[in-house]
Amino acid sequence: MKLISAVGIALFLATSVQAETITPQEASHYAGSAITVEGVVSQVKTTGGGTTFINFGGRYPNHVFYGVIFRSNQDRFSKVHSLEGKTISISGTIEFYKGKPQIVLTSPNQIKLR
Repeated sequence: MKLISAVGIALFLATSVQAETITPQEASHYAGSAITVEGVVSQVKTTGGGTTFINFGGRYPNHVFYGVIFRSNQDRFSKVHSLEGKTISISGTIEFYKGKPQIVLTSPNQIKLR
């Protein structure tokens, strides 16, 4: 019975950690964490190579955090440019690239309009 209780508590704590929502400004403190970042989209930009960046906290290069959609997944995100100026949350694991925190987006389910 104690084992079942311990497992239940562990699952509850794991779910609580993953459900945490932070601001784009806080993202740099959560590298390696699976988390949700919520804020207003400052800019959505697709490069000539087909990579799309969803910037928060300012326009490139002054943004503080971003979501990135690589060309191989671009067809899954048909309305991504309509997110500019809207409050959204994106979920995933925070990584650093060129000194900025990012979440790589592979599924539209990682984005929620708030």
